[in-house]
Amino acid sequence: MIRVNGQAIDCVSAQDRGLAYGDGVFRTLRTEAGQPLWWTDHYVKLAADCAAMMLACPDEAALLAEVLQVAEPGQGVVKIMLTRGLSARGYAVPAESTPTCIVIASALPQHARNAEAIQARWCQLRLARQPRLAGIKHLNRLENVLARAEWNDPAILEGLLCDDSGAVVSGVMSNVLWVKDDALFTPDLDQCGVAGVARKRVLRAAARLGIPTRSGRFLPDELLAADEVMICNSLLGVRRLARLEKKIWSPAGWTSTLNAALYEDVD
Repeated sequence: MIRVNGQAIDCVSAQDRGLAYGDGVFRTLRTEAGQPLWWTDHYVKLAADCAAMMLACPDEAALLAEVLQVAEPGQGVVKIMLTRGLSARGYAVPAESTPTCIVIASALPQHARNAEAIQARWCQLRLARQPRLAGIKHLNRLENVLARAEWNDPAILEGLLCDDSGAVVSGVMSNVLWVKDDALFTPDLDQCGVAGVARKRVLRAAARLGIPTRSGRFLPDELLAADEVMICNSLLGVRRLARLEKKIWSPAGWTSTLNAALYEDVD
């Protein structure tokens, strides 16, 4: 089911700035029994991204009602897209605009229905650093599209991305975590990349569990030296990376611990 501005329609205007410029933000939520997981965290992040983009954020209760209306009765996915709305030609932000709110429900993809370890590859594409947009889940995701186009092997679920200086940033559709000497590491996202809700919840869970966390600028060799490497997002949860090209990791027990903690204190 698709709803646009509260109506059961599946189209937007050709003058919408989300279509023209990627001028907007989005969230992707997993739903269980018709209810969104981690709603509060998702809405807080949506509001923060809207503020950073100078967009009006929808009322929380009204948006949640939209999500509940479209959500699948079993397991599913709901995607929320907010654009700046319509404007005439040109980059200038209109003095007044009415945001477009699109809410789309779909089935949970097969790769999110199990907890199996995954295979990944390094992407050749390098992410551009832009601190003004760093961490925001904005609609302009062309870098991710081009990175995902680099492979078609169904055995490889994810590609890992570095920035233009060679530092590890994230996966194409996920955040990256690893454990070394009982500490949890994850790249800083102050230059580029998306700060996902699952990543935030994992870091919060690590604090509850007394696991030291380290964020910073890390090169690929530091990730390759890890005891266990994981990816996370709101659909997959925490998944162990079993193989990254020629590098193979045996289970070290961290994935199951962090994945269980990820789902604690669900809204």
